Amino acid sequence: MRKSLQYYQDKFDINRDLLLLLLVGGLYFLGIFLSNTFVNIYLWKQSGDYITIAVYNLAIFLFQPATFILAGKLAKKVDRVIVLRLGVIFLSFFFLCVLIIGENASTYNFLLGSLLGIGYGFYWLAFNVLTFEITEPETRDFFNGFLGVLQSFGGMIGPLLAGTIIAKMTANLGYTTIFTISFILFICAVVSSFFLNRRKAEGSFHFRRILEERRHNKNWNRILNAHVAQGLREGMFAFVITIWVYLITNSEFALGVFNLSLSGLSFIFYLVATKFIKPSMRKKAIFIGALILYLSIFIILFEMSYLLMIIYAIFIGIAYPIINVPYDSLTYDVIGKAWKAKDLRVEYIVVRELFVNIGRVLSIGIFLIAVSVFSAEEIIPWLLVIFGTGHLFIYVFVKNIYLSSPNNKDVMIKNQITDEKNR
Repeated sequence: MRKSLQYYQDKFDINRDLLLLLLVGGLYFLGIFLSNTFVNIYLWKQSGDYITIAVYNLAIFLFQPATFILAGKLAKKVDRVIVLRLGVIFLSFFFLCVLIIGENASTYNFLLGSLLGIGYGFYWLAFNVLTFEITEPETRDFFNGFLGVLQSFGGMIGPLLAGTIIAKMTANLGYTTIFTISFILFICAVVSSFFLNRRKAEGSFHFRRILEERRHNKNWNRILNAHVAQGLREGMFAFVITIWVYLITNSEFALGVFNLSLSGLSFIFYLVATKFIKPSMRKKAIFIGALILYLSIFIILFEMSYLLMIIYAIFIGIAYPIINVPYDSLTYDVIGKAWKAKDLRVEYIVVRELFVNIGRVLSIGIFLIAVSVFSAEEIIPWLLVIFGTGHLFIYVFVKNIYLSSPNNKDVMIKNQITDEKNR
């Protein structure tokens, strides 16, 4: 009887932590979507050039992986929930600095980007490790799917609410209001994190060893290559499309409607993807989603109008859930079957994020060089076509990942046979 009660108690604790982690994630997404989209516009209105925006985003993607490594070391010495809390505190501090700096924000674009990158680094390292620990292979698709629903919901409500507030108020007061709301939401996320069970890790931080594990584990190497490809698309797409929508409409409210269209479809398709995409369908789903995502670029490439941007938003709103639900779950499953995953899960997460940000930094670095040499209006469409292939290359790398065998040695043998055939 006592054992039975203990079983249900343990089960309740796991479910409770899963729900609390989703709550923290929901508050994070709402706070970020409410304001972060408009930070790019805020900087654009002050500077009027792509380089200022690109440098701001470059700082984010430079400091994020550096912080990941530091956060990984901390996660091996202190509670991972504390690392999560540090991330949310830095994100709160970022919005506080935006409020204080105000109309001089574009002058401090690199500083602001570095603060946001540090916040992202602490937050996502802890969140990803906690996701790995709290979820099991059976609950992973549910968790990633429901987290995607929260992300989409935040993407619907946040930008539309922010755009409405800015449109109703004088510009500076509107921006001050949304940055303040985001600051409060992150404070709520900090408070929520205190209810998570403490989760400590022991041992040293073996970052270099897991970096070298690519040579021994073909699946690990392939998933890391896929993350570089992911980052190549995300780097410049993170801000270029937002700027384009604003340039076409000159309206923050219109930008909010654009994000509502994107996130509204994502909200629906995350639910669909969670329910219908089974593990056996993951690779096919990634390919279909990546193809939709790439072809959608051509909707806005030759002619730009607000209607075409909305249509583009609808297509990518459909594509991202079809990619992300199976891709995220596949990534965690690769890590789960990797060498000493239980003891070195923190290192695996750090290395994964390092490779995503390598792609992002490369993307923005090439963007900065290109717009310095060529006219931005002429070169950006070409860059979109080139870097837009990123998610197609995700499929190229993951299609040869095999996880069917519970024995890692069997998986490695299968990978080696495949590699020999490909030669």
